[in-house]
Amino acid sequence: MKHEILTLIGKNCITPGDGQKVYALVHSELQADRPVELDFAGVEIFASPFFNFAIGQLLRDIQPENLNRLLKVSNLNPVGKQILKLVIENSKRYYSDPDFRSRLDQVISEQANTL
Repeated sequence: MKHEILTLIGKNCITPGDGQKVYALVHSELQADRPVELDFAGVEIFASPFFNFAIGQLLRDIQPENLNRLLKVSNLNPVGKQILKLVIENSKRYYSDPDFRSRLDQVISEQANTL
């Protein structure tokens, strides 16, 4: 199934809420072992919170090799590709390394308490 992100989200893919919309669309398809394409044609601005929610959290319960096999990302500009690559690397580590996840969660919690 192909999803046009410009139509779904718009030219700016920035917020966690928008990322969650994409996640909600693709998660069950990928879990059912069905291929999904995210087409970013026309999208101009990207931020890691969007990709963390849209794609990063998929790695919580989908193995990286299955995600690589089933998820196709097309028409993503170089900046978007760089951000997505970093988000995927961080998410792989976060979901596969309990010690790293615990330390990161603690730092985030501590920072949130100072706000």
